[in-house]
Amino acid sequence: MGGSMDKHRLEAFSDGVIAIIITIMVLELKVPHGSNLADLRPLVPVFLSYVLSFVYIGIYWNNHHHLLHTISHVTGSVLWANLHLLFWLSLIPFATGWMGENHFSSVPLALYGFVLLMCAFAWTLLQRRLVAMQGRKSTLALAVGRDLKGKISPAFYVAGIVSAFFNGHFSEAIYVLAALMWLVPDRRFEKATPAE
Repeated sequence: MGGSMDKHRLEAFSDGVIAIIITIMVLELKVPHGSNLADLRPLVPVFLSYVLSFVYIGIYWNNHHHLLHTISHVTGSVLWANLHLLFWLSLIPFATGWMGENHFSSVPLALYGFVLLMCAFAWTLLQRRLVAMQGRKSTLALAVGRDLKGKISPAFYVAGIVSAFFNGHFSEAIYVLAALMWLVPDRRFEKATPAE
């Protein structure tokens, strides 16, 4: 199956997968058996890890939308790069659940960081495939620019993975910091004019 494909099908599929990922994550929040506020206490780490992961998924969904906003069609290699990103995003619920259930202990914390690291690599790969498809002088290439945040994030995740074995709180703080960095509005793609 050669040639190019309409980007809307790719976007609709990706949106559907991301919606399912969020649904799976929220199902990890098990309802406590008791009816007192104290019965919610064991859920606190699970809830906090859910919030962090929800923010990360939201960031990817938002940026994915802006990224596709600048292109008109997709190629086979872009489809595979997109599936590669969705594969790593789909592992976030598992990593989140394990981290929350084990109260942010070192190995689950490190695995969570590893999944975030692979999502970041997959994102960079997808971005590069799209830039290669559109050309170096394209709207997208100009919008991506030096992509400072994209270069800094993997360093954050590696630091989070390593520190998970020495100081869990420091590791958690790094993951939160990386998410906050991405929450700062990114105007690069919004300024870019949509492709016809």
